[in-house]
Amino acid sequence: MTFYLGIDFGTSGARAVVIDDEARIVSQMRHPWTNIADWVSCWKEALWSLLEAISLELKGEIRAIAINGTSSTILLTDATGQPVDLPLLYNDARGSMVLKDLSHIVPPNHTVLSATSSLAKLLWMEHLPSFGQARYLLHQADWLAFLLHGQLGISDYHNALKLGYDVEKLQYPEWLEKLQIPITLPQILAPGTPVGQLNPEIAAKFGFRHDCLVCAGTTDSIAAFLASGAKSPGQAVTSLGSTLVLKLLSRTRIEDARYGIYSHRLGDLWLTGGASNTGCAVLKKFFTDEELVSLSREIDVSKASELDYYPLLKEGDRFPINDPHLPPKLEPRPDNPREFLHGLLESMARIEARGYKLLQELGADQLKHVYTAGGGAANSTWTAIRGRYLNIPIASSINTEAAYGTALLAMQQLKI
Repeated sequence: MTFYLGIDFGTSGARAVVIDDEARIVSQMRHPWTNIADWVSCWKEALWSLLEAISLELKGEIRAIAINGTSSTILLTDATGQPVDLPLLYNDARGSMVLKDLSHIVPPNHTVLSATSSLAKLLWMEHLPSFGQARYLLHQADWLAFLLHGQLGISDYHNALKLGYDVEKLQYPEWLEKLQIPITLPQILAPGTPVGQLNPEIAAKFGFRHDCLVCAGTTDSIAAFLASGAKSPGQAVTSLGSTLVLKLLSRTRIEDARYGIYSHRLGDLWLTGGASNTGCAVLKKFFTDEELVSLSREIDVSKASELDYYPLLKEGDRFPINDPHLPPKLEPRPDNPREFLHGLLESMARIEARGYKLLQELGADQLKHVYTAGGGAANSTWTAIRGRYLNIPIASSINTEAAYGTALLAMQQLKI
């Protein structure tokens, strides 16, 4: 029996899934974030912990590994792959300082014209004292894969989209080359493409086969989409994780930075959507997991809440309103916690519906079915409220683990 390993580096922790040739899950493991003051050490610790947790019997038969990371989480490294400064995470908006200058260079409404894009972050990092030591820009998934295969400067076209890579022509555009960025941008491969064999020292240390391949990765939200079961135009996945991510499968590519909308290539189709900073992280600021379960049961889903919020942890959103200065709206707050939760769930459902409506107005395929991934998928009250706003069938994803989608990516590429 041959097995495949997918590893997910998400917003709340790292997960790993091992599947067999029939795409059945045979092993799963998790590693929550415990050292977020030092993200680089945190990621390395999680990667080694997950590899260690897999049984030796399985590791000896794993043929390929793929890793996903959070979109637009980047870091700069020296010539040996050692980070020269702190990474900038997916939601870091310091790139807003370069957007005015960038807007004179890139095509109108391009994906990179966002405060959180990889390119905006990179141009902001050019002004750091440490930039002179930098030789490579890597996304989170790129760097973690480098730790396994040892080859620097390789990425995939899912992670590279917000760097400015042209996923339609499969090349860096001329306008990006004219920026003359003084470090090496990654070589871009199709997600799942085998990059190289596992470093012999890593294979020996953890007990993997010597010819185990490490593949080009993807982003966490696309991995969740791959795991969902969605395959046809009009099918979509809403990921209710720490943030709210919408992905709609469409025959038309939609790109519009005014609204934080971008499209990933997925075979002959396009995965169009965006990500909002609202989501479960806001809920967990105000409620424990136990309170979320018990209070949700008390909500009458047939009645709409009159509370109108825009739930954010801090200033700024990316989609469907792309405004780094958008203020959170969490008032008025009722004394009854059930009413407050009801208002939050309703408001998030409205943001989701607004996002899908906007995608269709801009030319995406008509929304027909929504799969739900992420921790919020288990909340039946939230699902019922969302159904009222979307007015189409909603179901939980066939598999909700992004690590599962990443394992599928490694398997499918090798079985072609």
